[in-house]
Amino acid sequence: MADALTTTTAHTDLEVAAATNLRHHFATPQQQFDSAMLGMWTFLITEVLFFGGMFTSYVVYRSIYPEAFASTSQYMNVALGGTNTAVLICSSLSMAMAVRSAQLSKYRAVVISLILTMIFGTTFLVIKYFEYHDKWVEGLVPGLKFDVAHYHAPQWAHQAQILFFLYFAMTGMHALHMIVGLGLLTYLLVMAVRRRFNSAYYTPVEMIGLYWHFVDIVWIFLFPLLYLIGDRG
Repeated sequence: MADALTTTTAHTDLEVAAATNLRHHFATPQQQFDSAMLGMWTFLITEVLFFGGMFTSYVVYRSIYPEAFASTSQYMNVALGGTNTAVLICSSLSMAMAVRSAQLSKYRAVVISLILTMIFGTTFLVIKYFEYHDKWVEGLVPGLKFDVAHYHAPQWAHQAQILFFLYFAMTGMHALHMIVGLGLLTYLLVMAVRRRFNSAYYTPVEMIGLYWHFVDIVWIFLFPLLYLIGDRG
């Protein structure tokens, strides 16, 4: 009898939570979730188009100046880039754990998973800062501090600046998306501490999780294109 009463109370609490978070222009919580999912995927498609333009520029210029672009790989720190790749993969795992914990109403697990994700994201940005600093010290920042002495052929030096420009543009925009993601995760963490997420309402965790996974996937493409494809000699 007590178990039945506890179960009934739990269901009632979830129903109250679902009703509390239901916006007035939606008929049911499921409709609200589906609308949020459609909106997020539409947004991610626009992000694909945004990054797609930069990837297209990379492909075009690399096909025009293959030797100069290939020679820039020796100036990329594969160790730091590979570490950042592993860090982001771990962050995707912890973000997925946060979503799953919210679906199961595991409040403490949601908080821990979000904190881990933020730690991984911050680690990525710190490593990227050291990479940028190294490029500045080495004189590999086009338009501001670029030492053409790195290249024996002057024409290669000018062509290589295009690749370094794309490097900073693509990784810089990716880092900006990471910073935005950390801001969103901070919001989720505050709400998770207040126990706002449970099996009846976890839409924000799911949506921001999709955004975080997208940002991680973009890096999975950036890493081999910028760090691995080229002449390492």
